[in-house]
Amino acid sequence: MAPYMNHFKFLQTIFFLYVLVTVKNVTGSSLSHDEECSALFQFKQSIIHQDDVACGAHGSQVFHSWNNSFDCCSWEGVACNHDHGHVIGLDLSERSLCGHINANSTLFNLVHLQRLNLSGNDFGESEIPSEIGRLKQLRSLDLSYSGFSGQIPSEISQLIQLSSLDLSMNSLRLHNPSLKNLVQNLTGLEQLHLSGVDISSSVPHFLANFSSLRSIKLRNCFLQNEFPGAILELPKLQLLDLAYNTDLTGSFPEFRNNSLLEKVILPLTGFFGIIPESISHLKHLTVLSLYNCSFYGRIPRSLSNLTQLTILALGENHFTGSVPSFGSLLKLDVLELTGNRFEKGRFPNWLGKLTKLSELYLSDTNTNSTEIPLFLANLTKLNVLIMEENSLIGRLPSWLFNLTQLTYLNLLMNQLQGPIPNTFSSLKSLEYLNLGSNNFSGRVELDMFLGLNKLQTLGLGYNRISLVTTNNYTNTTLPELHKLGLSSCNLKEFPAFLHFQNKLRFLLLDVNKIDGLVPVWIWNNSRETLELINLSHNSITGFDQQPHFLPWRILEVFFIANNQLRGQLPIPPQSTVDYLVSHNNLTGEIPPSICELKSLQYLDLSFNNMSGTLPSCLGILSNSFTSQLPRSLRHCTNLEFLSLGDNSFHDVFPSWLGTLSNLQVLVLRSNKFYGSIQGSSQFPKLRIIDLSNNNFSGQLHQNHFQTWHAMSSNHLGVSSVMESNISSKNVNTHWPYTVTLTHKGVRTEYDQILTIVMSIDLSCNHFEGEIPASLQHLQGLQSLNLSNNHFTGRILPSLGNLTNLEALDLSRNELSGEIPQKLVQLGFLSIFNVSFNHLQGRIPQGKQFDTFDNSSYIGNPRLYGRPLSKEGQDLKVPGVQPTSNVSESLFPSERIDWIFVFCGVGSGLVVGVVIGNFLYERYSYRFTKRKDRWVRPLRNTRRN
Repeated sequence: MAPYMNHFKFLQTIFFLYVLVTVKNVTGSSLSHDEECSALFQFKQSIIHQDDVACGAHGSQVFHSWNNSFDCCSWEGVACNHDHGHVIGLDLSERSLCGHINANSTLFNLVHLQRLNLSGNDFGESEIPSEIGRLKQLRSLDLSYSGFSGQIPSEISQLIQLSSLDLSMNSLRLHNPSLKNLVQNLTGLEQLHLSGVDISSSVPHFLANFSSLRSIKLRNCFLQNEFPGAILELPKLQLLDLAYNTDLTGSFPEFRNNSLLEKVILPLTGFFGIIPESISHLKHLTVLSLYNCSFYGRIPRSLSNLTQLTILALGENHFTGSVPSFGSLLKLDVLELTGNRFEKGRFPNWLGKLTKLSELYLSDTNTNSTEIPLFLANLTKLNVLIMEENSLIGRLPSWLFNLTQLTYLNLLMNQLQGPIPNTFSSLKSLEYLNLGSNNFSGRVELDMFLGLNKLQTLGLGYNRISLVTTNNYTNTTLPELHKLGLSSCNLKEFPAFLHFQNKLRFLLLDVNKIDGLVPVWIWNNSRETLELINLSHNSITGFDQQPHFLPWRILEVFFIANNQLRGQLPIPPQSTVDYLVSHNNLTGEIPPSICELKSLQYLDLSFNNMSGTLPSCLGILSNSFTSQLPRSLRHCTNLEFLSLGDNSFHDVFPSWLGTLSNLQVLVLRSNKFYGSIQGSSQFPKLRIIDLSNNNFSGQLHQNHFQTWHAMSSNHLGVSSVMESNISSKNVNTHWPYTVTLTHKGVRTEYDQILTIVMSIDLSCNHFEGEIPASLQHLQGLQSLNLSNNHFTGRILPSLGNLTNLEALDLSRNELSGEIPQKLVQLGFLSIFNVSFNHLQGRIPQGKQFDTFDNSSYIGNPRLYGRPLSKEGQDLKVPGVQPTSNVSESLFPSERIDWIFVFCGVGSGLVVGVVIGNFLYERYSYRFTKRKDRWVRPLRNTRRN
C-alpha cells in the first residue's frame, strides 16, 4: 500500500506545481499599472528613435507630457480605467509619428486596451503584427492612413469584441484570410472601414445579419460580383460607401420607411437598374452619389421629397425622360446631372432656386442650343460650374463675372462666340478655367489670366483667337500653372512666360505656327513635374543644344509629330510611355538608346527619312511571324484586341484563347491555320472575328456560337470606341484599336472600331456541313461572311431573326433549297450574295430584296424571279466557273481582286466599323475637346 501512497503524493506534488506555474503565467500576462506605463514608454522609444531626425524631433513634441510624469494615465492620448488603473485607451492619431512596429513591440503587452487609434501616421510600410491578436479586449481599432502594408493578419478575426474596425487607406491586402473569414466572428461590428484595401472578393451575404452595423466603407477594394441588397435594409445602417469598385454590381431594393440611411456613395461601380420611388422613404438621406453607374429609366419624382439632401450626383448613367423638379431641395450643396439620355430641352428654371449650391455639374445634358441661362446668376455661392458639351451659344454674359467665388469654370466644347472679355481678371479665386473648343474670336491678352494668382489650369485651345503676350514677366508676378492648353491659338513662338513656369504637368502647344528651334531654356522648365507635352503640328525644326536624353525626369507622353524636325531622332526620357514623332524630316539611323525606354508602350516614327537597320529591340517588329501561335498569350488575361493577320502562322485554331474573358477582336486572316474548330469555344466578349483565307476545315458544331454572348440581343448597348487605356504613374492615354478593311475593292485602314460593330468572317476556308443553327442567337450581328467554303444543306430561315444584319455573303458554297422568305424582314441588309450554290425556287421579293441585282444570285440555274432576266431561267454568265477557289465581287459595278475582298479583314463586310460620328479624340485633345476628368464630385483619392 505504501508504494501506492508514495506514488499518489508524487502525482499530487506535480499537479500542485503545475497549477502554481499556470497561475503565475496567467497573472504574469496581465501587467501591473507601472509595468503598463513602462511598456508604453518603451513603445514611445521605439517610435521616435529612428534615423529620420525630423520625425524623431516631432515625435518628441508629441510625447512631451510622457516625460513629465511617471503616471502614464496623465499622458496625452492615454486613458485608464478607474478601478485598477489599467491602460484601456491609446489615441495617437495624426501626430506625424513614424517608425516601424514589429512583433516585439511592447504595445501588444497592453492586454487591457479597448481602444487603439494610430491613424494618420507613417509606420514605414510595417506589416500589422499577428501579435495584435493578444489585445482581446479591443472594441475599437483604427490604423487608417498609417502606412501599413502586407497581408492583414488572421488574428484580427479573433478580436470578437470589436465594434469598430478601420484599416482604410493603407497598402494592405485581404486574401488569406478573406473578407468573409476576417469578419464572420465580428458579429458586434458597428463600423467596418476597409477602403483602399485589396480585397478582391465578394461581399459576404451574412453581413446582412449584422444588425449593429452603422457604417460600411469599402471604396476602391476591387470588390467583385453582386452586392447583397439586403445590407441596404440593415436597421441601423447610416453610411454605405462602395465607390470605385468597377467589378461590383448590385441594385436597389424597395426601401422601408424606418431606414436611417444618411449617405449612399456608389460612384464608378456596376450598380444598375431603376431607382425605386420608395427611395423617398430615406428621410435622413443627405448624400446620394450614383455617378458613373448603370442606372436607367426615369429619375423618380419622389427624390424631390428628400429635403435633407446636400449632395445629389446622378451623372454618367442611362437615365431617360425629363429631370424632375428639384427646386424643393434647398439644402443642396452639390448637384451633378452630367451625361445621361434626358429628353432634349432647356435647362430647367428651378435650378435658380438652389441658392446654396456650391458645385453644379451640367455637362452633356442634351439641351437645345441656348445661351447660358440668366437664372444661374442667382447662384452666387458657386465654386464649381461645369457646362461643357451643351451646344451653348451666344456671348459670355456679364453677370458671370459677379460669381466671384468661382474656383472652377469649365465651358469646354460649346458654340460660344464673340471676344473673350478682359473681365476674367475679376475672378480672383479661379484655380481652373477651360474655354476650349468654342467659337471665341479676336485678340486675347494673355496677361489678364496671368494676373490670377491662384490659377493652376488654363485652357483656351481650339477657338479662333490670337493670343497676345508680352515679355515683361518675372517669377513673382505669375501664377504657378499645372496644366496649360494653348492649342490652335495662332502662337508664333514659345510664350515668354513659360520661362518662369516650374510646376507644369501638362503643356499643350500643338496646332500653332511655332517655328525654328525649341529654346534652350525649356530644358530647365518643370524638369521635375512635366508629364505630358504636345508640340505637334507646328514648324519646329529641332532643339537648341539638344541633350542625349530630353531632361524631363517623369515625362510620360511626348507628341511632336507633324513638324519639320531635322537630323537624328531626339530620345525622350526613360520614363516615356507614348512617343509620337511621325511626319517629320528626321534622317539617320534609329539610335540604339531607344531601347533604354523601358516604359515605352506606344511608338510612332512613321513618315520620316530614317535609314539603316532597326535596333535589336525593335527588329522583330518588321518580320512576318511564323511557326505556332505562342501559348503564353493565354496568360494575357486583360487582352481585348488581337490582330495577327497577314503572317505565316502554322497552327490549329487557338480555342484556348476563349478563356480570355476580355477578348473582343480576333483577327487571324491570311495565315496558314488549319484543321477543324473543335467544340464551342467560350469567347464571351468577342465582337469581331476574322478567320478568312486560311486552311480551316471540318464541320462547325450546331452549338458552336452559343457562348458568344456579346453578340446576343441581351448585350446590345450604347456605342463607344474600342480603345486601349495605357495607364502610367501619372497619365492615362487612350488609343483606339484600328483595323484594315477591304470595302468596295479599296483596302482602307479605319482608325476606330465601335463596340456596336459585330462581325464574323469565315470565308476562303474549307468548312463543310450545315450552317450552325446557333447563329440565330447572335442578334447583334451586322456582318456574316461564310463564302468560299463547302457548306451544304439549306439556308436557315432563322437568319431572318438577325435583324441588325447589314451584310450576308453565302456565295460559292454547296447550299441547296430555297432562299427563305423570312430574310425579307432584314430591313438593314445592304449586301446580299448567294451566288454559285445549288439554290432553287423563286427569289423573295420586297423591301431590301428589291435592291439586289443579278450578281447576288448568278450560278444557281434553278433560281428564278426578279432580278434574273427570265422567270425560271438563270442569267447566263459566260466564262465564269463556280469554284470555291475563285471569288466574285459583291459589287456588280466593279471587278476586283477577291483575294483582297472576301479574304481581307471583314472581306469588305464589316461596314458598321465606320458607322457614327468621329467619337475618338486623342489624349492631347482631351484637355480641350473631351469631358474633363480632372475634377469630379465626391472624389477621394488614396493617399498611397
